[in-house]
Amino acid sequence: MWGLVRLLLAWLGGWGCMGRLAAPVRAWAGSRGHPGPALLRTRRSWVWNQFFVIEEYAGPEPVLIGKLHSDVDRGEGRTKYLLTGEGAGTVFVIDETTGNIHVTKSLDREEKAQYVLLAQAVDRASNRPLEPPSEFIIKVQDINDNPPIFPLGPYHATVPEMSNVGTSVIQVTAHDADDPSYGNSAKLVYTILDGLPFFSVDPQTGVVRTAIPNMDRETQEEFLVVIQAKDMGGHMGGLSGSTTVTVTLSDVNDNPPKFPQNLYQFSVVETAGPGTLVGRLRAQDPDLGDNALMAYSILDGEGSEAFSISTDSQGRDGLLTVRKPLDFETRRSYSFRVEATNTLIDPAYLRRGPFKDVASVHVAVQDAPEPPAFTQAAYHLVVPENKAPGTLVGQISAADLDSPASPIRYSILPHSDPERCFSIEPEEGTIHTAAPLDREARVWHNLTVLATELGWSQEPERGWASPLGLSGSAPTASPEKALLGALQGPLQDSSAQASRVQVAIQTLDENDNAPQLAEPYDTFVCDSAAPGQLIQVIRALDRDEVGNSSRVSFQGPLGPDANFTVRDNRDGSASLLLPSRPAPPRQAPYLVPIDMWDWGQPALRSTATVTVSVCRCRPDGSVASCWPEAQLSATGLSTGALLAIVTCVGALLALVVLFAALRRQKQEALMVLEEEDVRENIITYDDEGGGEEDTEAFDIAALQNPDGTFVFL
Repeated sequence: MWGLVRLLLAWLGGWGCMGRLAAPVRAWAGSRGHPGPALLRTRRSWVWNQFFVIEEYAGPEPVLIGKLHSDVDRGEGRTKYLLTGEGAGTVFVIDETTGNIHVTKSLDREEKAQYVLLAQAVDRASNRPLEPPSEFIIKVQDINDNPPIFPLGPYHATVPEMSNVGTSVIQVTAHDADDPSYGNSAKLVYTILDGLPFFSVDPQTGVVRTAIPNMDRETQEEFLVVIQAKDMGGHMGGLSGSTTVTVTLSDVNDNPPKFPQNLYQFSVVETAGPGTLVGRLRAQDPDLGDNALMAYSILDGEGSEAFSISTDSQGRDGLLTVRKPLDFETRRSYSFRVEATNTLIDPAYLRRGPFKDVASVHVAVQDAPEPPAFTQAAYHLVVPENKAPGTLVGQISAADLDSPASPIRYSILPHSDPERCFSIEPEEGTIHTAAPLDREARVWHNLTVLATELGWSQEPERGWASPLGLSGSAPTASPEKALLGALQGPLQDSSAQASRVQVAIQTLDENDNAPQLAEPYDTFVCDSAAPGQLIQVIRALDRDEVGNSSRVSFQGPLGPDANFTVRDNRDGSASLLLPSRPAPPRQAPYLVPIDMWDWGQPALRSTATVTVSVCRCRPDGSVASCWPEAQLSATGLSTGALLAIVTCVGALLALVVLFAALRRQKQEALMVLEEEDVRENIITYDDEGGGEEDTEAFDIAALQNPDGTFVFL
């Protein structure tokens, strides 16, 4: 309870606040040997005077801020006052005799707002406490010595352009280090120093807002706003601080696209293929980012057929490209309209639309040297086989679209006709056969014909000559032109235009192949076979096409003496049957002649032989044995063949014996020469030789045979 009272006194402060904190207390006490009531010592307390000090106050001498006094102090000098706690002895000092408290230096409330001290009165002689220690507080009284500051400044904020009045932009906050509970030192008011009339600020909260409508980013994108905070409630004498707010207007799609010109003119060469870039169109849009993205389209039908337009990767330019092949000779210009439209449209700004624009486009097609154009993309010609060389197959035709009167030369590329089966007339383009054709060897001939424009004039007697009268050939730029110059004459220059075309020539069939057996037939029949039994089914082949009546008919031996019967099955096969009269048994196989013919015009006929052996068969129909002659025939060896083989073997043996005898005789002759000692036949001489031309220096015969004898083998 006493502590609360002291705290209250400390807050009240002031002069003349001295008083007694407790009344005398009477108690009963008995002395040793003298019981009974007695008057006890009255408990005295502190008397407080002053407990506040103004900050940053400085004087020439220490400043008295208060006084400690106890009612036990009779002024006799026996009481001593002590001061302990925060700042005791350094910031605050006390007079031990009077109890006066002084501050020795200037204080800053923002560094330390209060000091807690402990006061005590003791006996000067014995240092015995006369009163219990008592705690008190000295507060530093605030003055307006700190201006407001913006700890987070400078600020950056963004607000959409065209925002309504009062749209919140940002809130700024200033701090004042002075005591907000004492006076108006920390009461702040916000104002705008720079940025009017575009923005306003709330004086109490510091919220910055837009002050005018329809602020346009395209007119001014950035604003610098200066905000001031002033203490003392904004009154005169208050301290102030300021900060800047950089406000950026963000973009919205409030501007439609606009072509800078009404007409765009482009040109493109007629040889430009699909996808070739013709030109770029850009509609201007001052907006940014996605708000400036555009899509382009062609409005007119004739333009959309020949050209197409798309947006580039940045979404800003329209790329006009060729859609289909162009032809200067067919059409020389195109005119159409192109529309540019924003892809992202904000409904809030539709009133500022429409968000599209239209411009006219004119495209001129430029003529370019073009290769000759064939009348057909590919040619299909036919020619019968076996025709004589020089037979007309067909004609190839091409024209120079740039100059129809320009001559065209035709040639066949060698790699497409390696066998030189055809030739082409260089001027007319007619194709003829150069050799007889055989359909059974090759049905299709795929030729590549080259047509080349020439700017040279032709002189029948002298061939080709240049307009200047100079003979010779001009340089060529490709193997095709070099070949053309070698075969057909010189070209005007290396830029001569040429084109190719595929010519497929089909060889038509004629009936020029007689039927043949599909395979050699060598069959057998059992000696116990019944009359009419099927021996073999025979098949024939006709290499001619079915369209040439390649059906084959068969006919066997006729007459009563025929040993076998041939029945035509009318499907390209025939059945070899045993006749009703069995064939007489014999050792040699039967050779049955088969006559075959087709039904072409003219019909072709051939005869083949079927070998039939008569064999002894087992009950199940398998062959048990055949006549020896038949067996030999079946294996391909006859009696005559065996005799020939034996004769050849005998002749070889005779040759071997003769060769061995001759070799032995030669070896005996060599042995006679080896018995002589040739070392004794060395001839020496000391004459200088005459070289290779000197044939008289010595007798070469003596060197070869010193004894003058010659040995003949």
